[in-house]
Amino acid sequence: MSQVALFGALEIGLVYGLVALGVFLSFRVLSFPDLTVDGSFPLGAAVTASAIVGGIDPYLATLLAVLAGALAGLVTALLNVRFKILHLLASILTMIALFSINLRIMGRPNIALITEPTVLSPLEGLGLPSMLLKPLVVGLVVAAVAALLAGFLVSDYGLAMRATGANPRMARAQGIATDETIYVGMALSNAMVALGGALFAQTNGFADITIGTGTIVVGLAAVIVGETILPARRIWLVVLACVLGSILYRIAIAFALNADVLGLEASDLNLVTAVLVGLALILPGARNPLRALRARQARA
Repeated sequence: MSQVALFGALEIGLVYGLVALGVFLSFRVLSFPDLTVDGSFPLGAAVTASAIVGGIDPYLATLLAVLAGALAGLVTALLNVRFKILHLLASILTMIALFSINLRIMGRPNIALITEPTVLSPLEGLGLPSMLLKPLVVGLVVAAVAALLAGFLVSDYGLAMRATGANPRMARAQGIATDETIYVGMALSNAMVALGGALFAQTNGFADITIGTGTIVVGLAAVIVGETILPARRIWLVVLACVLGSILYRIAIAFALNADVLGLEASDLNLVTAVLVGLALILPGARNPLRALRARQARA
């Protein structure tokens, strides 16, 4: 695998690290299977690209994308909490609606940002090559978001949110406003995903209506791979595992697609994804023959 491909995989892995953090918050913390991310990821890209092309400062455009993602998460939470629609179905409804909304925001299927200013533009004068600058900037953003998320989850409100996901009935008995925590958690989750979409558009130079396809699979894969490689109970380690899983997942895909021995092509991306996720699910539960032998010896 070439150096360019490696740094490209690192960059994309960091971008999707934000998606992994959002998926972790909804799936693992709130126990809320949320497919909204397939719509909120391109939503972040669409809002950012449209705003930048419209002459808005890239940093403000990125903030608008985060707010739009939070609003999308709130809509899903509203459908579930207020109108009692099954969480999975509520997220599917929002995801479907977002496809048309994203297309309406952009006004066309894709927007090019190659000649437009981005959050990277002020840093291009540092003299760093693009393949180093992009992962560095995205990595700093991901590190800041991960630190904030870890700090939030160990706060009193974060503990209330974790209790809501673990046992909502018991949480309500302890006086926790579970409906409120679901609203806040879903908003934060999709805000992080939308931030990932905003950075994706600016680092890759375009926003496209189809970039959200399979985002939920990528996010889940990153979380599962991270938990498999770095099993931990401490929140900051769990958050770190999500980002690490996203990076390793993208590097593994890049390696597989660039390995001439395997003979894989770009069209085999979904196959590689399915194999990697399957292995991540199977390996933790696979029986270790050495451990089994030691257990038999101990019983004897």
